[in-house]
Amino acid sequence: MQTFIDEVPWIISLILTVIIDPIWQGVNRILRHRGEAKETAFGVLWILTLGLFGIGWLLDIFAVAIFKTIKIFA
Repeated sequence: MQTFIDEVPWIISLILTVIIDPIWQGVNRILRHRGEAKETAFGVLWILTLGLFGIGWLLDIFAVAIFKTIKIFA
């Protein structure tokens, strides 16, 4: 499912991912899988643990820089 975050130009998405990834991509994960309890819980976990303690944050930066979208854990 597409979200408004998917419509943002990739360079803006990359900048926001570098600066505020846990919130930015956590909300993206919640919105992308609306109604699925497991995926919503993963989005909340992403926000509360700051991108899985930084590891997921780095993976998101890599994914947005290379693939221009989130393909890992999304």
